[in-house]
Amino acid sequence: MASKDYYQILGLGKNASLDEIKKAFRKLAVKYHPDKNPGNKEAEEKFKEINEAYAVLSDPEKKAQFDRFGSAGFHQRYSQEDIFRGFDVGDLFKDMGFGTDDIFSRLFGGGAHPHHRGFRYNVGRQPGEDFTMEVTISFRDAFSGGERRVAFKRAGTREEVMVKIPAGVANGAKLRIKGKGGEGIRGGEPGDLFLVIQVAGDPLYTREGDDVIVEKQIRFTEAALGTTLDVETLDGKKRIKVPAGIQPGTRIRLKGLGFPHMGESGRGDFFVRIGVSVPEQLTAAQRELLQDLADKGL
Repeated sequence: MASKDYYQILGLGKNASLDEIKKAFRKLAVKYHPDKNPGNKEAEEKFKEINEAYAVLSDPEKKAQFDRFGSAGFHQRYSQEDIFRGFDVGDLFKDMGFGTDDIFSRLFGGGAHPHHRGFRYNVGRQPGEDFTMEVTISFRDAFSGGERRVAFKRAGTREEVMVKIPAGVANGAKLRIKGKGGEGIRGGEPGDLFLVIQVAGDPLYTREGDDVIVEKQIRFTEAALGTTLDVETLDGKKRIKVPAGIQPGTRIRLKGLGFPHMGESGRGDFFVRIGVSVPEQLTAAQRELLQDLADKGL
């Protein structure tokens, strides 16, 4: 599916409220509704885009995923059928004076399109229910990706499937396994199984988007005079230079050593956040030296 900016389609900024989203949708839906533009293919395409944008931005979960991952990342997680699942604007169109009996089946054909109240979906056939389950993976597995065997119950029977974990997968991402949900009704297609990824924490690293943060403590003298450090990254050990006079909390960047951008080229960055350790106890000699430095204005 081509990347789309749903905010741009509705003429909104990314901070638009739900009321603003709904208002923009109503205005554009009236303008481009097929009943007002008979035979106008361009208006039909615009009408479909408007409904797709509203289906995403009016749903808190889908909107959060779109805001977090952007258009390209969002469409790797959601098919058009996923986008329209549970979408219902029947009452809205009635309020605007339009019917909904066959508009969407006509515009979207027999494929993926709204199929909730007031919308048609392969008349007589009903798709099976989608299943959702959580799968916890390690921090390292989220970084490198790989395969994972997942067991689940379907129609009372235990099944197993090998799942490909994409490198760079984020906490909360959904992986879709087509056809492993509930059985369809009257010949309808089976539902899908959605795996919600939970990424376990790591004792050394923190993840921010696709960036990785590690904390390193150095002595006051090293902070003042500068030093070099060996840092264990996810790609192995790297040596970094700490400049003289570095301040606590400063982050040193190792470009391109963070998590892979899932489904895209490139990677995030790796940051070493510097902390300065203060000794709790001093020897007499150390105290004397520090006092001398203090007397000299340090």
